Amino acid sequence: MNFILRMLVEAAAIFGLAYLSEGTLLQRMDFWPTAVLAAVALALVNALIKPIVKFLALPVTMLTLGLFGLVINAAMLYIVDWVVPGFDTVGVLQTIIAAVILAIVGAVAGKLLDKD
Repeated sequence: MNFILRMLVEAAAIFGLAYLSEGTLLQRMDFWPTAVLAAVALALVNALIKPIVKFLALPVTMLTLGLFGLVINAAMLYIVDWVVPGFDTVGVLQTIIAAVILAIVGAVAGKLLDKD
């Protein structure tokens, strides 16, 4: 149940980020199911691909004192952009900022939902 709630919060964050930034961080989506599909795709990418990439990029991440993790998060958004039609990123810096905002929202949602 928590997984579904976290997906809904993530979808709302993606949808809200696209609309509140007026297309400067993420392109506006035509329809809200695109945000839900993007949230599910982002969860799958973060669960399947991100651990492998983080392991392979561990030396670079250590050299940059963890800042390369921002690039990895942005790369996960680029993969979602490639997979989900209607979900478009704008630029590299904007995608990094969007990834940071989505990570913060996801962390807060995780803390609030896993209070048990």
